[in-house]
Order: sequence, then C-alpha cells, then structure tokens
Amino acid sequence: MKSELAISATGLVKRFGDRRVVDGVDIAVPKGAIYGVLGPNGAGKTTTLRMLLGIIEPDEGKRSLLGYARPREASDHIGYLPEERGLYPAMKAREAIAFMGALRGLDWREGRKRAATMMEEAGLGHAVDERIRKLSKGMAQLVQLLGSVVHQPDLLVLDEPFSGLDPVNQERLEALIIAERTRGATILFSTHIMSHAERLCDGLAIIAGGKRRFEGTVAEARGMLPQQVHYVAQHDGLGLPALLPADAMREGSGWKFIMPDSGIEALLVKLIEAGHGIAGLSIERPGLHDAFVKIVGPAALESAR
Repeated sequence: MKSELAISATGLVKRFGDRRVVDGVDIAVPKGAIYGVLGPNGAGKTTTLRMLLGIIEPDEGKRSLLGYARPREASDHIGYLPEERGLYPAMKAREAIAFMGALRGLDWREGRKRAATMMEEAGLGHAVDERIRKLSKGMAQLVQLLGSVVHQPDLLVLDEPFSGLDPVNQERLEALIIAERTRGATILFSTHIMSHAERLCDGLAIIAGGKRRFEGTVAEARGMLPQQVHYVAQHDGLGLPALLPADAMREGSGWKFIMPDSGIEALLVKLIEAGHGIAGLSIERPGLHDAFVKIVGPAALESAR
C-alpha cells in the first residue's frame, strides 16, 4: 500500500560535540498538508529540517521523504527555502527563478516563462527584469521563494520563511503557501511566529530543547488549556466576587476566570438570582501562543527532562 505520509521520521538524533541538538524527534507529515515545526530560537528546528532533507545525516534514527529512504534521491521533487537567504546579486529576478528551477531539472525557457507569470501573480510583475541587488530584502526573499516552487515540487520545505518580511509580503507568502497546497503540494515550514501557524497549519510539531514536546492539530494544542470566561455584570455589587470562582480577576469593567469544571450554567443562575444580571458574556479558548508557552515554558521543559 502506498504511504499516505510525505514525511516520516522516528528517533532523529543529532549531536554537535557533547550537545544533543536534536534528541529523539519523531515527525509524521501527511501528503497534501500544511505542517508547521514550531519552537523558540535554538530549539533544533533547522537541524531537524536539514536531517529530513538529507543535507546533514542523523546520528541516530530513520526518515523517509516522499517514499525515499535516502532523501537526496527525492531532491528534484522538493523545493527548499533555507534559513540563510542567498541569490546572485547581479542576476535579474526572472533569471534567478529560472536558474533555481534548472537546478531541479526544469527547462530554462519554461522556467523563465513560469517566473514571469509567478512574479505577476505575487505582485512583483514590475520587478521581473530588476537585478537582485536593486530589490528590497522582502522582495528578494519572495523571489527566492518563487525559485523554490517554480519546478512545481511535491514537497516544499521552508525554514523561517516569514522572518524579515513586512506585513504585506507576509500576506503574499501565506497566499502562496495556500496556493501550493491547493495545487497538491505538501508544505513543511518552521517558525517561531504563532499567528502564521495558527492560520495555516493542518498539523504541527512543537520542538524545544531538541525534543518534540507536542504533535497534533492547532485545536488540539489549544485544547490543552481551559476555556476562559469573560463576564460583565449588569449590577456589579459588593457581593459579586464571593459568587465568582476563586481565580476570578478584574479585567476592565468585567471579570475573567477559568471555565468551572461543572460548566457555566449553574453559575449564571446564581448571578441572576442574586440580582447581578448579565451585561456581557464570552467564552474563549486560549490561542496557540498561550498553548506554546505552556508546552515549552521553563516548567514544562524541567518536567520533561
């Protein structure tokens, strides 16, 4: 049976000297998914991606890319944007994209044709014949990204792709990632910016201290924290705090507290019967940022050792 995973890795370990930079990481990325590898700076994200791609070899563990046990054999089917950006400054943008495609087996003329179309769609049509040295940092980064997808890879691996981009170019990059997934590609990207992962990812792994601390969906990560209740009374009298849960705290004109284990209904009945009423009520699940802090915070790292 053909594997439904674009990437599979078990027990990846990488040592640099006496330090285990990656320490037993497992990752499973389904085909056609947008998958994020999240973690603080120095967590081991880049080293993990490089091992998956075969740029460096793991000291222990196994990995498979697009069904290949030797990742480099799949290189023509992969697009890669490394953390270290680099283009030839004297090259024109269109030629730079075509050149990157040619390195992956794409015909030069077809690459130039696709490059012009892709730059137009990305809002860079005016810069097709500009030399890289004349482009802004963000524009040059988008050109390099287009070069990594011009050959229409089955798998796109992006290392911190949003780093250094202004909000407009971040939106363009998000649109490009979604378009690549719609085309049928699998996208794996690393980031420490939670908002992009929250909007884009079908699944994610959180790495800290070289270990995988979590793997699952954004909803599953957020589900590790309790729901928060925001309550505003119609009549905020002296007896109100005694009726609220012990963790209730003032927030503006209202109160914020964790959803009681028994639910909210019984508490609301008490508040109404006591004459406080309900002027406002909202129930929220904490965001991915809060879940990330819980998973990789100092207490979590200490307990995982």
